[in-house]
Amino acid sequence: MTTSRGTTAERVLAALEAIDAVDRPEIWIHLRGRDELLAEAARIDAAAAAGEDLPLAGLLLAVKNNVHVAGLITTAACPGFGEAPAGDAVPVARLRAAGALVLGATNLDQFATGLVGTRSPYGAVRDSRRPDRISGGSSSGSAVAVALGLVDIAIGTDTAGSGRIPAALQGIVGIKPTLGVVSTEGVVPACRSWDTATIFARHLATAELAMGIMAGKGLAWPADVKLAAPPSPRVAYPAALPALPEAWVLEFEAQIERLRSTGVVAEPIELDVFLEAARLLYDGGLVAERYAAVGSFIDSVASEGVAATLDPTVAGIISAAGKVPAHRYVTDTATLEQLRTEAMQRLEGFDALVVPTAPFHPTLAEVAADPVGVNSRMGTYTNFCNLFDLSAVAVPAGTVTDEGGVSQFGLTVIAGAFEDGVAADIAGRIELTPEKPGLFAAGAAAPRSAAPVVPWPVAAGAAVVPLVVVGAHRKGQPLAAELERRGAFWDGRVVTAARYRMVALETTPPKPGVVRSDQGTALVAERWLLSEAGLGSFLAGLPEPMLLGSITLDDGSTAVGFACDSVAAEGARDISEYGDWIKYLEENAAAPGIQGLWQETRNALLTGLSRGQR
Repeated sequence: MTTSRGTTAERVLAALEAIDAVDRPEIWIHLRGRDELLAEAARIDAAAAAGEDLPLAGLLLAVKNNVHVAGLITTAACPGFGEAPAGDAVPVARLRAAGALVLGATNLDQFATGLVGTRSPYGAVRDSRRPDRISGGSSSGSAVAVALGLVDIAIGTDTAGSGRIPAALQGIVGIKPTLGVVSTEGVVPACRSWDTATIFARHLATAELAMGIMAGKGLAWPADVKLAAPPSPRVAYPAALPALPEAWVLEFEAQIERLRSTGVVAEPIELDVFLEAARLLYDGGLVAERYAAVGSFIDSVASEGVAATLDPTVAGIISAAGKVPAHRYVTDTATLEQLRTEAMQRLEGFDALVVPTAPFHPTLAEVAADPVGVNSRMGTYTNFCNLFDLSAVAVPAGTVTDEGGVSQFGLTVIAGAFEDGVAADIAGRIELTPEKPGLFAAGAAAPRSAAPVVPWPVAAGAAVVPLVVVGAHRKGQPLAAELERRGAFWDGRVVTAARYRMVALETTPPKPGVVRSDQGTALVAERWLLSEAGLGSFLAGLPEPMLLGSITLDDGSTAVGFACDSVAAEGARDISEYGDWIKYLEENAAAPGIQGLWQETRNALLTGLSRGQR
C-alpha cells in the first residue's frame, strides 16, 4: 500500500511534530520514545524494500489503552490498574505484522465505561474541532488522533457504541464487526459477552483494509455469507427520532433522501423494541457483566490511595452492578432474547438498518452537570447493536449547525451478524469525508485505488469462490440479479486467455456461449466473488446448455466460469471477433431480440452505484 508521504521514519517525525503542535496531551496515555519509533520505522522500510508483504507498511497506528501493546502499561485509564503485558493483543499483533507502526496508547473513558470521553484521570478528551465539546467515547483518544491526522488508523473497542459514537463526532469511519470476528485476547473486558475490538480511519477503504487484517482468519464464516448489498438495497430507518434536536432530525431526513438518490429503497420502521433493549445494557441486570470484569479491583482499592484515580461515575456504575441479584441477570437475558426475536422480525426483508450514530453533541459542561443522563442519551442508537449481535459501520454524513458552531453528523449502517460486507457496501454510498481539522501530519488514509476494494470479510477468512462471467450475468446485464441477490461482490473486469470462442445463443434474454478452442481469442469478462452456498444454489438453477467449468485468464490463473455445451454451440453465430459481449450488443442493437437491450444495459452501467462500480 502506498502511503501519502515519505518514508515511515519521515512520517513518524512529522507526526511527533504535529503532536507537539496540536497540544492535546489528553489524547495519549503513553507515547513511545522517538528513538524507539525511528528504529522500528527503519525496520519496516527495510522489510518493505526487501519485498516482504506488508499491506500496511508505514501506516501509523494508535491503540486504545485497554488493549495490550508490548512495552506499554495497560491502564484502562486507571493508573493503579496498570499492568505490563507479556505481548501485543491479537489485533495489535496482526496490524504490526502487516507493517503498521504503533505510535502510542490512547486515552479512554475509564474501563471503557462511557460514551463521552470525559471519564478519565488523564483528562477529558476534547472534540477535534470544537474544544468545548466532547469527543465521544469510550474510544476517545483513538478517534481524535485519527481525526487530527496524528495517525492513519486506530484501534478502539465497542460494547455500547464506543467504536461508533466518537467516529461520528470526529467525522471519521468506525467499523464494528460481528462479535467474535476479531479476537479480544489481550483486551481488558468491559462486558465480556458483548465486547469487540474496532478500527478507526479517515476513509472506509483504509478502515476495511485494516479490519480485514485485524480480524485474521481465526473464525469460520457462514457458508452463505453475503459480501455486498444488491444494487437497490432495501434499508429501514427509525420512524421516530427520540433524543435528537430538531436540527439533527432535519439533517437525518436529508441524509435519508440523499441515500435514496443512490438507488436505496428506504422505509421507516418503529424502533421501540431496539430502544427497549438498549436500556437493558445499563438499567437492568446485564450491567452485572461490568462488575464481573473489574468490580473486584474497584472493591479492593476502595480504601487505598489508588481510589483517588477512580472516576466517581464509573466506580459508581460498576460498584452498583455488583449488587445486581443473579435472578435479575437471568430474567433480563431472557427479556433481551425476546426483544431480539421481535427486532429481527421488524428487519425481515431489509438489507440493513440506518440510524443516526450520535443523537447530539454535548458540551463538556453539560456532561459534568449530568454525567449519567447525557451518557445514556448518547447511547440511544448504539447500545442495542452488540446485544442483538449485529454488525455496523459508522460513517461521516454531513454537519449540523447549532449554537456556536458546526458539529459532525454521522450515520451508522447496521446489518445482521456476519453481514459486515453488506453494511460496508451500503456505508460506501453514504460516506462524506469532511475537511480535516487543523493540522494533518500523518497523511491519514492513503490514496484510494481506482480498482474495486475486496470486502474485508474475504481477507478475514470468509470462504468465497471467484466466478468469471462473459455475458448476461455481467454488471448491468439482465441476469446479474441472480448473483446480486446472493450477496455476490463484483470484483471488476478481467480478460480470458486467448483460448476461447464466443457464440450468440438463441435464448431469451440473449446470451453468449463460450467454448474452449485452440484457435480461440481473448474475451472480456468480469469476476464476481460468491459464497460457496451461493454458488451451489446458483448452479442448481443453471439452465441448459450452460455449464460451469474452469476458465483460464490472461495472467494464467484459473477460476470457475461459464462454458457452453459444444453441441448447443454448433450452428450458432460465431461472434468471437467482437471479443466482448457488451461490444457485440452495442454494434448489433437493431438485431431481433437485442433491440433496446443495449440501451438498457448502458443506463444500468452508468447509474449503478454498488461498491463494485465505485
